Amino acid sequence: MIHIDALWLSAAPLDMRAGMDTLLAQVVRVFGEAHPHHAYLFSNRRGTRLKVLVHDCFGVWLACRRLNQGRFHWTEYQGGVALTRAQFDALVLGLPWQRLGDGGVIRTL
Repeated sequence: MIHIDALWLSAAPLDMRAGMDTLLAQVVRVFGEAHPHHAYLFSNRRGTRLKVLVHDCFGVWLACRRLNQGRFHWTEYQGGVALTRAQFDALVLGLPWQRLGDGGVIRTL
């Protein structure tokens, strides 16, 4: 099992052909450094694909997800954004994670 302490979302779109080394360089560029047990999320420009990079102290994990319908709801902020576990769960399902408040309450933007 992969242990994850923090989830980070990169606002800049990414070329999905990028591999682990390119993503790791992007993490350092956007977040300053790659922390162990942190997951970093990236999306393509259309918002239909997602890549997750996890540093686990021994190596780097890379996972992909593609939506067959709809798009991932991405952020309009620059740089990176910290996500809660509930926001991450909503994001990977294609739900509007920005509207998720404390305790799973959905609010208006």
